[in-house]
Amino acid sequence: MKTVATRFAPSPTGPLHIGGVRTALFNWLYSKNKGGRFYLRIEDTDKERSKEEFKNQIINSLKWIGIYYEDNEYIQSDKINDHINVANELLKKGLAYKCYCSSEEIEEQKKRAKQKKIPYIYNRKWRDKSETDAPKGIDPVIRFKSKIEGKSIIKDLVQGKIEIENNTIEDFVILRADGSPTYNLSASVDDHLMGMTHIIRGDDHKINTFKQIQIYEAMNWNLPFFAHIPLIHTIEGKKLSKRDNASTLDDYSKIGIMPNALRNYLLRLGWSYKDKEIFDLDESIKYFNLEGIGKSPSKLDISRIYSMNEHYIKNIDENDLYNFLKTYCETYKQKIPDLAQKKIKNSLYFLKNKAKTLEDIYENLKFLIDEKVKINEEDKKLLNEEAIKIIKLFSHEINKLSDFNREKLEPIIDSLIKNNNTNFKGVGQPLRICLTGSKFGPGIYDILCSLGKEEVSKRLAQIR
Repeated sequence: MKTVATRFAPSPTGPLHIGGVRTALFNWLYSKNKGGRFYLRIEDTDKERSKEEFKNQIINSLKWIGIYYEDNEYIQSDKINDHINVANELLKKGLAYKCYCSSEEIEEQKKRAKQKKIPYIYNRKWRDKSETDAPKGIDPVIRFKSKIEGKSIIKDLVQGKIEIENNTIEDFVILRADGSPTYNLSASVDDHLMGMTHIIRGDDHKINTFKQIQIYEAMNWNLPFFAHIPLIHTIEGKKLSKRDNASTLDDYSKIGIMPNALRNYLLRLGWSYKDKEIFDLDESIKYFNLEGIGKSPSKLDISRIYSMNEHYIKNIDENDLYNFLKTYCETYKQKIPDLAQKKIKNSLYFLKNKAKTLEDIYENLKFLIDEKVKINEEDKKLLNEEAIKIIKLFSHEINKLSDFNREKLEPIIDSLIKNNNTNFKGVGQPLRICLTGSKFGPGIYDILCSLGKEEVSKRLAQIR
């Protein structure tokens, strides 16, 4: 049996879309599950819109989420001569023809179709005409001779049997007037040259699949299997586009979503295995199959992504969590000073409490990095005479301590509450403001123990 081969084929005309990432993930997992190979093809034939920065973003996005491909990237523009050769071969076989319709004629046909409220299909004017009738001064396009009679059927590995009347598929252009190949020709030739056994892509490609199958059949190539995945929609039920917020991996990386969590979420977005929710990488490969993909669109739910990320934050090894956090801080926030690294590592057990993202953890740990505490104006107002009195009494008491731990600190705070006719907030809040710069943040005992006696005394001494 032939080794399974799949590919992901994005165009570098913009940042990689989250729907594209899921398509890449499904292709990669299917190949891995079958002991096959997965390739990345960069479809860069749109020279005006294709950019190197987007190509690099695509490659880095796949690497970030843990999807690795065989060999180097397959660059579509390097193979244009192969695409053109196939078009010329189809011409010789009489399975394609030169069309001399002007752009004005085509626009007129489209206008009439719109007026009649019917889909536009090219009228096949030049399908059977002789070249001797060709007008002067017009560079022709090359059109594929699509089937006119009967039906075409796809045995789709996700959607099941899909059929279409052949007369609804127009004689589509395979070479433009400037001699450049179109998407359907290039994709078909590349998939054949790359030896693809399975084409797994979004269900908005169904009509392209029917066109590409006709090219395969005309060239007597072995057909791959096809699987069309339902698209991802917004929570409101609209098709997700690149213009939507949180539509690229960069959007998630910036807010501190971890790659493992997002990969797990995308795996479960439209695919299921029994009632299992959490999959590590090995389980993802072991259990992935096309049968588990649903036939309806999936809704991107940011609250579920946060929930999945929170699960990973709570449950992964703290050394791994620290490494993710360190990379996140260096990329989007600030470098963690060497002196703070040990304190942060030792404090992760509480810094990650209630954190849904790495950004949440960063906000909680800033007091361990910042040498000088900056208190905002609103919180300064809370430091009234009574609060400052409690801070000074607390400072005086901790100076007597030889051991600085929760067991020794609790009696001091309990005594301050009792002797000053206040409550835990009355003591904890001013201390938190002085030590971190904010009334919000980790628990007061966690803050005290993570900073240590010397640093706590230093920070409290700045309050007058």
